[in-house]
Amino acid sequence: MKRGQKLGIGAVLLVGALGYLMYAGVEQGSVYYFTVEEFQARKAEMANQGVRVAGRVSTGSVQRRTSAKGTELKFTLGDFAEGGGAQAAGLIAVEFTGVVPDMFAEGRDVIVEGKYIDDTLRAQTVMTSCPSKYEPGTDQAQANARKPAAAQ
Repeated sequence: MKRGQKLGIGAVLLVGALGYLMYAGVEQGSVYYFTVEEFQARKAEMANQGVRVAGRVSTGSVQRRTSAKGTELKFTLGDFAEGGGAQAAGLIAVEFTGVVPDMFAEGRDVIVEGKYIDDTLRAQTVMTSCPSKYEPGTDQAQANARKPAAAQ
């Protein structure tokens, strides 16, 4: 075999191996999550299985207690569209013990990963999203921002 053919075969093998590693890494790293609405429709088949659910922490539902294992946290998770309020249908009870993220609060969007057992999502991980710092303010705040300093 000529040297050029050997280099060509080696290059093809190398590109194939790198392609496979990239594919395997992306497939393993891309884990799908359910919204609360999607999860409610399939919760019977998700019993005792690992699952990720994204939603909004319901207002007035957070209960915290400190223990030797960490912070014991109980809350309900509602759908994004309904704001996760107490009136929202289809709430999911969540229990978590561990280190609670700093950004965790009522009304915050979270992704909860764990197992659905006995009508409760027993979370192993709770992840929060950062609030948008670029949300528009009220009309009055925007009007004040446009006025010269002497006029305010």
